[in-house]
Amino acid sequence: MAVLHNRISQAELKQRLYEETVHRITVSFYNYFFIEDPHQFRDDMYKALFALQVFGRIYVANEGINAQISVPENNFEAFKQYLYSIPALNGLRLNIAVDDDGKSFWVLKIKVREKIVADGITDPTFDMANRGKYVNAAQFNELTNDPATVVVDMRNHYEYEVGHFENAIEIPSDTFREQLPMAADMLKDDKDKNIIMYCTGGIRCEKASAYMLHQGFKNVFHLEGGIINYANKVKEQQLPNKFHGKNFVFDERLGERISDEIISHCHQCGEPADTHTNCKNEGCHLLFIQCSSCAEKYEGCCSKECYDVIHLPEEQQVALRKGIDKGQMVFNKSKKRLRPRLGQE
Repeated sequence: MAVLHNRISQAELKQRLYEETVHRITVSFYNYFFIEDPHQFRDDMYKALFALQVFGRIYVANEGINAQISVPENNFEAFKQYLYSIPALNGLRLNIAVDDDGKSFWVLKIKVREKIVADGITDPTFDMANRGKYVNAAQFNELTNDPATVVVDMRNHYEYEVGHFENAIEIPSDTFREQLPMAADMLKDDKDKNIIMYCTGGIRCEKASAYMLHQGFKNVFHLEGGIINYANKVKEQQLPNKFHGKNFVFDERLGERISDEIISHCHQCGEPADTHTNCKNEGCHLLFIQCSSCAEKYEGCCSKECYDVIHLPEEQQVALRKGIDKGQMVFNKSKKRLRPRLGQE
C-alpha cells in the first residue's frame, strides 16, 4: 500500500530531483465538476500518481480539481490513461509548460480544500454552470483587434507586472477573492461590451467569467487554457503573439518566457529585469524581482538588512526568526513595499 504523504526531507527530495536523468514534463490542468467525497478522491489519486513518480501540487474540493504537476516523460502516456479513466476528466485539456526544464516540482502534494480557487463568494445562487464563452487563441486575437473589446487580467499584481496582453486592464490586488468585486466595480460602465478575461491556465478566469455574468454583465468571454495554452497555440498555428513579457508560474521556475521583451524592472536598482526570486533570508522570504547584478551584490537578498542577517551565525538567524509571522511576503509596487524586517518595528 502506498504511503499517502511524503516522509522525506525537502532538501533530500530536491537533491534527488536534480540527480534524475529522466526528462520531466510540466503540466497543469483543472476542471470544475462535483466530487462527492474529496478525501477518497484525493487518496485514490495519490496512490496512482505516486506509483507513476508524479510530483506537484494538486487541490481537490467538492467543486473540482486544480493541478500543477511534473510527469516523467516515460510515464506520460500512463499518466494520461489514468487521468482519462476518471469519467469527469476524460479528454481533459492538459496545459504543457511553454518554457520548461522539468525541474518545477520535487514532491507530490494533494490537498483537500474548501474550494479549488479561493474566491470569497458566499452567495448560494452563484452557479459555475453559468460561465462565459471560451475563446481560443485565434478568436482572442480577432476579438481584441476591436478597440472596444475590454481585456481583463485576472491574475495578481506581481504576475501582471512581468507580462500581460496588449491593452489588458490590471485589477491591482494581492488575491483573487479581492479581484472579483474589484473587477465588477471597475467595469460597471462596460456591462454591454465584449469582455475577455484571462489568467495563467484558465481556472481563475473561468470562475471570474461566471462571477461577472452573475453580476449582470452580458458578453463575457474567457481565454481557453489561459496564457499557457495561448502561447502554445500561437506557436503551433503561427499566429501573432499579443502577450508581452513573461508568464509567472507558481512552481520552482517562477516564470516562463513568452516573448523576448522585458517589461518590468528590478525592485532594487530599477534596471530592466523580470526574474522573480524569494529573498534568501529565511526570516523574510519576500517574493520580488531582482536583476543579475543585484542578485550578486546582495547574494539573493531583497535588502542590505537581509544581506546582513544571512551572514550571521545560523543560531542567531533561527533566534531572529522565532515567532515571526511573515504573512504573504510579496513586493507590491503600488505600496512601494517592504514589510518590517526582522528585529525592526
